[in-house]
Amino acid sequence: MTVFHWVEAVPPLENGDHLSRSEFERRYAAMPEVKAELIEGVVYMASPLRALGHSRPHSLITAWLMAYDLVTPGAMVLIDATVILDDANEVQPDALMRWENSGSSWFNEQDYIVGAPELVVEIAASSAAIDLYEKKQAYARNRVQEYIVWQTLDKRLDWFVLAAGNYQQQEPDAQGILQSQIFPGLWLDVPALLEGNLSQVLDVLQTGLRQC
Repeated sequence: MTVFHWVEAVPPLENGDHLSRSEFERRYAAMPEVKAELIEGVVYMASPLRALGHSRPHSLITAWLMAYDLVTPGAMVLIDATVILDDANEVQPDALMRWENSGSSWFNEQDYIVGAPELVVEIAASSAAIDLYEKKQAYARNRVQEYIVWQTLDKRLDWFVLAAGNYQQQEPDAQGILQSQIFPGLWLDVPALLEGNLSQVLDVLQTGLRQC
């Protein structure tokens, strides 16, 4: 006698789906070829990435963060890592930095980050991007202490710092430099970064590190 076993088909992820985190993970696991995030309970599917509008800025800001990581014990930079913030938010920020031993995030058995990294960076096309609305709200509620959004089309970078549960935008000094309040010596020359002048960005970072 032939025994047939009925196997439930896993529905595909669709942009705009409202899902629980467990259901999001079930469907996502069946679609390894895509990149998706769950933000405030809604599925967002990634679009193809532009070379100069996303990939190059991503490379530049990663180089800045890694230069800090290499000389700062306990600082850990991760790129495109899955972060479980809460039951409605499972995101993959473009870059993040966390304190490895004294921070508020950890790794679960699946090698995902759980909790809030100290610093998150997102590369956005413009001020209309979700990074400045729903995602920003989720990061603030889950106490990500610092949040950087680089709006590449608008040639603008905003660095937000959490204060009393809300993000306050930092203002650069007269030279256009912003400084982290969580990572000592993490200085960013914003005009140089926006111009793609990585050498100047790293020189200013070294100045910050010498002030520690």
